[in-house]
Amino acid sequence: MPSTLPDGDPVPADGALPSGALEGIGTRPFAFYVHVPFCVTRCGYCDFNTYTATELGPGASRDSYADTAIAEVRLARRVLGDAALPVETVFVGGGTPTLLPPGDLGRILAAIDAEFGLAPGAEVTTEANPESVDEAYLGALRENGFTRVSYGMQSAREHVLAVLDRTHTPGRVPQVVEWTRRAGFEHVNLDLIYGAPGETDDDWRASLEAALATGPDHVSAYALIVEDGTRLAAQVRRGELSAPDDDAMADRYLMAEELLSAHGLSWYEISNWATGPDAACRHNLLYWTGADWWGVGPGAHSHVGGTRWWNVKHPAAYASRLAEGATPAYAREVLDPSDRHVERVMLELRLADGCPADLLDGTQVRRLVGEGLIEPGPYEKDGRAVLTLRGRLLADAVVRDLT
Repeated sequence: MPSTLPDGDPVPADGALPSGALEGIGTRPFAFYVHVPFCVTRCGYCDFNTYTATELGPGASRDSYADTAIAEVRLARRVLGDAALPVETVFVGGGTPTLLPPGDLGRILAAIDAEFGLAPGAEVTTEANPESVDEAYLGALRENGFTRVSYGMQSAREHVLAVLDRTHTPGRVPQVVEWTRRAGFEHVNLDLIYGAPGETDDDWRASLEAALATGPDHVSAYALIVEDGTRLAAQVRRGELSAPDDDAMADRYLMAEELLSAHGLSWYEISNWATGPDAACRHNLLYWTGADWWGVGPGAHSHVGGTRWWNVKHPAAYASRLAEGATPAYAREVLDPSDRHVERVMLELRLADGCPADLLDGTQVRRLVGEGLIEPGPYEKDGRAVLTLRGRLLADAVVRDLT
């Protein structure tokens, strides 16, 4: 979630949605994202809407955050009316959500359940930094209804972690994964980042092997992006650190595909691998397949029925609006059919299941098949456009060609 907010149309003080957004509500899957904007330190590459204690200022605090988030959950119920909306997934992200006590995270989840009801077998994920939890914390998290933990491992090499301003040591990750399993969690994800300045192929291979040695059922591997306004961007601009190299990035991705698939994790989205369908992140799949979700928290984005909105950024402004009984939404946009078509193609093409070819220009699809960017089999047999491995490396260009 980027730290800058786009402009858009104004939102009514009560948060009411356009009538068109509520058409068909309840017929599409529904989810909650909860943003916890607190961090102990700011990582040099991070462009998310997060705040350290010194940056927070007056009017907001960790201690009161759960109550503020619960107020937005109750606002969501008023805005969405009485429609049955069983919540299929909840994802708590950040920031570092596990800076809050597990009981606070549990109270937010309980409020979602009380207002909307959790669907049977709902997936409930929290992100965590390896140094932010211990065995007791994880046990309490499981008791409060969480089913999945996603750790920001990023690398197994100390010098790479230092460049990324990560504070955990490589040995911490195996320990917390073991604690997570003992606490009763079946699903554990490890996030990795490749392409950091100073990282070598051997460093990346070591990170992949270290991640796999812990036995996760899900791994996410993301290419480092140097975001404007970050400390990393300033260091690159001054020549203190080198910018990521595109060819090296491609080689690292191919290495990830090779090692992860050899250990039984298959790609189901360009940057995500899982041991099977039950291990895939169902919450993210809802994003990628056009579901409805409500985003709770400062800067959080929501989408219901083609209307998308985003909350004010600062935790103090967010808390103030909710204390006044008003929506924390900053602005919104209503997507027209063309926008929704482009977004559907862009997102579904990233999936291993691909995109229905009848949404695409047939001439272009056939050309991309001939160029080895789209698999011929799924296109000819099932009428779906599925990226080849080379197509995954060039996904942005393929999407441009098809939209």
